[in-house]
Amino acid sequence: MTDTKWYWKGRYIEYCSCDVGCPCENMAPPTQGHCDGVIGFQIDEGHYGDVNMDGVMVAATYFFPRAIHHGGGHMQPILRPETTEEQIAAVFAIMGGEGQPVGSMFQIFSVIVETIHEPQFAPIEFEWDINKRLARIHVPDIVTATTAPIRNPVTDEEVEVRTVLPSGWVFYEAQVASGTAKGTGDIKFDYSQRHSSLATFAFNNNGMAHSYEEAKELYGLDAMR
Repeated sequence: MTDTKWYWKGRYIEYCSCDVGCPCENMAPPTQGHCDGVIGFQIDEGHYGDVNMDGVMVAATYFFPRAIHHGGGHMQPILRPETTEEQIAAVFAIMGGEGQPVGSMFQIFSVIVETIHEPQFAPIEFEWDINKRLARIHVPDIVTATTAPIRNPVTDEEVEVRTVLPSGWVFYEAQVASGTAKGTGDIKFDYSQRHSSLATFAFNNNGMAHSYEEAKELYGLDAMR
């Protein structure tokens, strides 16, 4: 346990092997019985005690044999080579759930992820446009994932779909999109036109750093227009 004060604010992207819309967020089992993919956090503002976290990029590939709340998960963290030793220690302390309340994001993942694969230090390309619903994560020899807008199957027009979770623990609001992802590291997957979400985030020792109403005003989807 630690009482080190910390804060992360930035941009989030996720890809999973489920149908677009992510059944796990709607009390339904994973589309294919399991869940795998990649998540990415671009920290635009942050600190861990006196350690500056501005600009740190964290990605991770993952696999869960059933719905994620059943546990048994695998995860392989990925950091850029220029990440300092102090920043690396901060990332793993935070992602390990140290000192965080039950039900907060990283505390939950510290319980449901049982196997941490060897962390990788490699260049991470991160592109993110929440309004256009376009994104990309690329790590050579480990993972490539791209996001595109959902399209109407009849007219081919782009369709905007949002996930709104006032009691969310990863995000409060997200743009839902279509994701294509291929993992070639320790955790392997390969799919197209599956689920992807783009969101903003702000976390601290208490989990979500702001209430839903505060977050909407500060960095909600409408505030990002």
